[in-house]
Amino acid sequence: MRLRFLLDTNILIPLQDSMVALEPSLASFVRLANSGGHQLLYHPASETDIQRDSDLARQQRTLARLRQYTRLEGCTACPWNSSDTSPNDACDNEILYALANDAAHALVTEDQRLHSRARAAGLSDRVYYIQSAEDWLSRLHAPAQIVLPNIQDVELHTFTSSLSDPFFDSLRAAYAPFNTWFRKKAQEGRRAWAYKTPPLNLLSAICIYAVQEDERINDQGEALLRRALKLCTFKVAEQVRGRKIGELFLRAAFRYATDQQCEHVFIHANPSHHSHLVSLLEDFGFHSRGTYGPDTVFVKHHPIDAPVVDMAPFEYLREFYPHFRADASIRKFIVPIRPQFHRILFPDHASNATPLPANHPQGHVGNAMKLAYLCHAPTNQVRAGDILLFYRTYDIRALTTLCVVERVAASTSATAIASMVSRRTVYSQDEIVEMSSRLTKVILFRLIHQFPDDSLSYDWLRTNRVVNGPIQSILQITNESFSRILR
Repeated sequence: MRLRFLLDTNILIPLQDSMVALEPSLASFVRLANSGGHQLLYHPASETDIQRDSDLARQQRTLARLRQYTRLEGCTACPWNSSDTSPNDACDNEILYALANDAAHALVTEDQRLHSRARAAGLSDRVYYIQSAEDWLSRLHAPAQIVLPNIQDVELHTFTSSLSDPFFDSLRAAYAPFNTWFRKKAQEGRRAWAYKTPPLNLLSAICIYAVQEDERINDQGEALLRRALKLCTFKVAEQVRGRKIGELFLRAAFRYATDQQCEHVFIHANPSHHSHLVSLLEDFGFHSRGTYGPDTVFVKHHPIDAPVVDMAPFEYLREFYPHFRADASIRKFIVPIRPQFHRILFPDHASNATPLPANHPQGHVGNAMKLAYLCHAPTNQVRAGDILLFYRTYDIRALTTLCVVERVAASTSATAIASMVSRRTVYSQDEIVEMSSRLTKVILFRLIHQFPDDSLSYDWLRTNRVVNGPIQSILQITNESFSRILR
């Protein structure tokens, strides 16, 4: 299985400022690509872009650097460009158009504007930041090194003695006087979700949060009526990006907002400085609502009661999570899954969990929400918006997890399957290649709810007429049966 990665100009040009941050992930990505036999390409438009560099010495260094990559040949001229298109925009369009024409499996870029263009063109699932691309290859070739970590819920005073650590440097630079604000909030008992990198337990990610009432959220004077959860500080260190910690924080936030009956979740972010975060927020239904100083305000509606809105099932979930459509028009399926794969997909389920120390108030908040499942089930009925109930076979023999389908595909191409599941799970290259020897169904889904115990056992399902025999493949159940399960 060989993947082809198209590298954007800003990856190729060793910018004096940005390369300091990019270098570790970029070096690791190049190493993994080379060791895995994957191909790194550049578009001729990037070469033209580099030749416009007024710094001739840097221009020559960069052009010489291109020799380590492969030039993409036979590119079709981009019809999106016109005489009015600026040179920079024309270069971006040429690169995106090549991706749209399947010249490569993926594009790697740090350009937030190019990511936005990709979303508008329906190509966002094939455009990666460096950290995400590195994580993809890490999971393909060294899956044991990548874990979905748990995070802890702690009081801020836990970190006041380590405020001088380099982790806080970027926060101090962006929000002065950060230390004073941090200490004040620590005295008030403010809390945060945090992730520490083992084995030294170094702080690598933090999300400070607070519930607020009728909060004014932007410079335009707009307020969110009633209770809202504010994510005051949200930082994931560069060395752990791509490991789904941002999703872990959002999952914790959504759960907490539900428990506290908050009708909105909001955060301030600077799109030019926090492009990774903005992409994540938009993918989970946050929308821009004005500005607050140099930042954009992103708000997610989090209604207490499920809204009655005519909307496609998956889009409904994106907008109103944790609510999801479950009316009679939505199909419901039981999906059998073996314990070893269940542990990979749902590491925080009670059947896997290790008891936490008493000083972890909410400690075990679970794994990421965007996941993928591979199987050889013959059914072609599953579609976007359908509900999946995962049934763990062999040991506990019970329903464990409720999910909503985002997309379904089938393929015998290991490369195509790897591209589809790249951002979502820990299937190794060997596992994907082995499964693709037969037609493999790829189900992309989002996690909604974990059933806390084994009360929805096989015996219960039989007794309550949800199933009438062994659960050996994906099985559709009736709307009435699903209602009995929810009750």
